Amino acid sequence: MQDTFMVRYGRSFGIACAFLMAATVLAGGTAEAASDKSHSHAHASGASDDVYRGYFEDSQIKARTLSDWVGEWQSVYPYLLDGSLDPVLAHKAETGDKTAEEYRAYYETGYKTNVERIVIDGDILTFYRDGNPAQAHYVSDSHETLTYPKGNRGVRYIFKKTTGDDAAPMFIQFSDHAIAPTKAGHYHLYFGDDRATLLEELSNWPTYYPSDMTADDIVGEMLAH
Repeated sequence: MQDTFMVRYGRSFGIACAFLMAATVLAGGTAEAASDKSHSHAHASGASDDVYRGYFEDSQIKARTLSDWVGEWQSVYPYLLDGSLDPVLAHKAETGDKTAEEYRAYYETGYKTNVERIVIDGDILTFYRDGNPAQAHYVSDSHETLTYPKGNRGVRYIFKKTTGDDAAPMFIQFSDHAIAPTKAGHYHLYFGDDRATLLEELSNWPTYYPSDMTADDIVGEMLAH
């Protein structure tokens, strides 16, 4: 779906989570990322950890604005392809039930995207595909709570294009493990022109980290968790 535009989409707290998605996927039968699924590791204790793992009450879910994701962001996909993340894959294989190559294949599907950079400034998102920008204004289109076979849940925060370039997606859906206002340390973004179809996407979750982080920075954060 991402081929229409690109296909169909704090900091230390969130950085490691993307590489640990496989444990929950394999246990729960769901290949979802971000807050849409539970991961095998714990980032905090008590209620915050429960939320991160996808166990929370409806009353805990709060509306969020684009200010939670403001900034310049880079895709992690190139780092996976060029081998920069190999130490993390090797570490994952030491404790998981897949080989490093099997994990690589899993994340190649999950991280795959042709949008290498995203800039979020107020209500304006600029998507860079092969260096070419596509820009649009977005407004909140509420959120959706998804329930998975394992029993855990996740929240997608949805925004709809109001004006802008045709190449910019009509809908974007953020997933970052949070269910209330907070500054994201990373996020997974589902984007395309069909809101309902995006909600069904569970295997491809383009993932973005702050642009000022180097590959070594990201690897260090991941290995620290």
